[in-house]
Amino acid sequence: MPIVTLPSGDLHYLESGRGTPLVLLHANPGDSRDFDAILPALASDYRVLAPDWPGYGRSWRPAAGMTVNAGFFYKVFREFLDALALPPALLIGNSLGGNVAARHAIETPASVRGLVLVSPGGFTRHTPVTRAFCRLQGSRFALSPRVFAGCYLMHRTPTVLAMLERAATSQAAAASLAVNRSVWRGFIDPEHDLRSRAASIGAPTLLVFGARDPVISARRDGRLAAELIPRAKLVVMPSGHAPFAETPDAFLAEVLPFLARCTTAGDRHEG
Repeated sequence: MPIVTLPSGDLHYLESGRGTPLVLLHANPGDSRDFDAILPALASDYRVLAPDWPGYGRSWRPAAGMTVNAGFFYKVFREFLDALALPPALLIGNSLGGNVAARHAIETPASVRGLVLVSPGGFTRHTPVTRAFCRLQGSRFALSPRVFAGCYLMHRTPTVLAMLERAATSQAAAASLAVNRSVWRGFIDPEHDLRSRAASIGAPTLLVFGARDPVISARRDGRLAAELIPRAKLVVMPSGHAPFAETPDAFLAEVLPFLARCTTAGDRHEG
């Protein structure tokens, strides 16, 4: 597993395949292995890079008391892209990773060839109930990573079982719990909300939501994101929060043709 030294710290990432770069950004909690079920198929046609966010996997651990939120991860992501000197890339981001990917498409549109947002954060109209739940999950009274993941991952595939095992072990360690809780507190910050800026996303965008996701609703958040992002396509899958791990074949059937179109269009534009 390669490592890159960034201004913020040492970041570990998976790399496989050759061609147009395709960056996979995982959720909170999680790590790069969450994409194991789809990585071989993606690496057949793309240079796939999947970093572990700080606090997870083998990447550096933020110090106790650090504010860790979507803005923090976006800064780390920009450092990662700069360190590897990547050309315009395709992005797949899940949940928190989807927020970072969408933010990147908003702030540096020329660097994004295509965008797959999987149950992305930043498109939720918060209510007193959702705000209270975010505060709960940001506190010492939060549901454990294993209990909560068991609620939002609906299909027990081998990849999902491995995700649940990590949620019960490495992601339950004190340093990772501190990151997890800080991120949850940040979900209700105005900075996390992308709705007012979503119209500026110009990259081709595929929105993938799970019909059985209790965390980010396909009917509510998915439809809103599709209304706000120009020319976005919304696909709802019979899964929970991570369709790429729960229903990987169906996910790839939608995503591979979309990525191919983005790559062809980009090559035509560059030519």
